[in-house]
Amino acid sequence: MGRINDLITMAKERRVGFVMDEIMSGDHAFEPGMGPEGRRPFEFRVTWGPKNLIKWINPLGKGFMTQPLDGTVTVGGMCTRVPCAGTLELAYFTEGKIRYTFEFVYGGKTYHFVGEKVHIRPWNLPVSHTTCFGTLTEKDSGKLVSRSLTHFRFRTTPAFIASLRLA
Repeated sequence: MGRINDLITMAKERRVGFVMDEIMSGDHAFEPGMGPEGRRPFEFRVTWGPKNLIKWINPLGKGFMTQPLDGTVTVGGMCTRVPCAGTLELAYFTEGKIRYTFEFVYGGKTYHFVGEKVHIRPWNLPVSHTTCFGTLTEKDSGKLVSRSLTHFRFRTTPAFIASLRLA
């Protein structure tokens, strides 16, 4: 009973949240002149979750179902497990999307990634929640570097669920 009371107190004080670890893997192709030709591995391993559950679930709030993320990104032909940070937006009700947005620095340049899981509907969750279409750009110039297609692999589901923890 003490643990439940602690959680209730934390929620009232707006200190309770959660985090989860997610791996999205697949491949990408550089735009002409931006890197080696052909399909290359692309993967991001991120930890995401709201720090304040009360604000996160408030549909009138600025941060509705948006939370920070951080982790690493591997862009085959460019970099391996480089630190990245950004946000994950669960835009289920407004756009029917899940949007990963993050930045990372490699070779003295800052890169910007936007990946979207699209057409989120209750009847297509095994597809819509597992397939992410991404673009990687140079932050300063806006120049397109590559396009990616990554997936949440079903075999990672047990680890994903087990990674849920209070924050």
